[in-house]
Amino acid sequence: MKHVVIVGATSAMAEHCARLWAERENVKFTLIARNRDKCIRVKEDLESRNPNTDCTVHQTDFASPEAIRNTIATISDVPVDIALIAHGTLPEQADCEKDIDLCEQTLTMNGTSPALFAEAFSMNMEPLDHGHIVLIGSVAGDRGRKSNYVYGAAKGLVAQYAQGLQHRFAGTGVTVTLVKPGPTKTPMTNAMQNSGSFAEVEDVAKQIVKAIDAQHQTVYVPKKWQIIMFIIRNLPNAIFKRLNI
Repeated sequence: MKHVVIVGATSAMAEHCARLWAERENVKFTLIARNRDKCIRVKEDLESRNPNTDCTVHQTDFASPEAIRNTIATISDVPVDIALIAHGTLPEQADCEKDIDLCEQTLTMNGTSPALFAEAFSMNMEPLDHGHIVLIGSVAGDRGRKSNYVYGAAKGLVAQYAQGLQHRFAGTGVTVTLVKPGPTKTPMTNAMQNSGSFAEVEDVAKQIVKAIDAQHQTVYVPKKWQIIMFIIRNLPNAIFKRLNI
């Protein structure tokens, strides 16, 4: 039975990915979250979709290196096939500019914490020469923009970190995939302007699972964001600075 570990199991993207796995095969899920009660609801939903699903819930401190290390060491007693690291927060940029504590929390939860989880998984996968680490980044990490540069900086860290891991494990049995979603309809984005035009989370999850199956290194979801972000990344500064994005 495949062992899938999901960090941030209560996030909408992660939950929909888990549903797809549960509906197509028997899976041993290890669900890691900050809120145990919400995570138990995810567990019950997965078990209702496939009675042969084996789900375990772990609550831990996502900002503590010691807690991250100990949690991953404990759950890795059963070799991990897929580790999906999907947690994060999405505060308003304007709020971060007024609150340095919120700024720090945003950088930690969206940047440092996912990187530490990935490093903890790599420590356990490397000796076995087996496993697949999947990091949820964001198109926001491709170029700093005034509308979300604190969140974007954290996701930029995740992108660079994933690239380094990919280089480290090149030619081995450990695979690393970086997923860069564009704006997606989730509870976290409901209050955002124009959220009605965002991609459906079910469709995004299908593309993520497909990319994991194919062991892609980097994938933009939906695919149109690969072209959009290529243009944004390569705009001359003189033009870029005049844009309200």
